Formats: sequence, C-alpha cells, structure tokens
Amino acid sequence: MNGDAAMQLNYLSFDYSEDTEGTGVFEAVASVWPERVAAVHAEIVAVLDWAHRAFPGQRGAVGEGGEWDYDLHGLREYTVPEQIGYDAATQRLAVVQAASPGKPRHTLTLLLSGTDEFCCAFRQAFKLE
Repeated sequence: MNGDAAMQLNYLSFDYSEDTEGTGVFEAVASVWPERVAAVHAEIVAVLDWAHRAFPGQRGAVGEGGEWDYDLHGLREYTVPEQIGYDAATQRLAVVQAASPGKPRHTLTLLLSGTDEFCCAFRQAFKLE
C-alpha cells in the first residue's frame, strides 16, 4: 500500500460482527466463474499481505495473545441442469432430462478476526464502513 491510499476490492465485500468475547470478525464470500478466480485470489493475497505487513509476527488467535488471524475456505460447485416433470398417474416428480455438468462455480470464503486496533487499521486500509 502506498502511503494512505486505500486498496480497491472488487470481489470481496466484508461484513463485520463481533464474537462473544468482543473480537472483531470480518467475513467475505466471493462466488465466481473460473475466468474470475485469479482476480479473487489476487484480492485475498492483497488482504493477507497487508495484514502480515501491518501486523508482522502478530498472527494468532486473539484470545491467546494474537492481534489477528484468518480462516480461508474454497468450494468448487458444478451445476447440472435438469428438466423435471410431474406424472399425475403416479403422483411423483421425475427427471425427464438431465444435461451434462456446466462449468464450475468457485466460492471462496475469507474470515478475518482481530483486535480493535487491527479492525480499525483494516477498515482504513480497505475503505470499509
């Protein structure tokens, strides 16, 4: 980050909450087609690079003395369109036609937790409200 210029995020939109101990929690979920995965990965790397630079050597559970921590998960989902019909004689639904799987949808979830100091700095660095 150059000076006080905030980093722009186009795919990660963070929601904020606090856990029962008052630790700040930012959660972002991005769900994209394969051609956008690299852009989401780049934003996640930018966020984690910032956290490591701004709070070096301080990653760890807040309740155990850390300033910040993160959890990152990914999921690849394939959609298979179906045409479903109703059979009045049997009173059941039946798959009339199933297509081959479409392209995968990639869903990435980034959860950041931190102290008040970390949360304030994170909001400022990424222009979060």
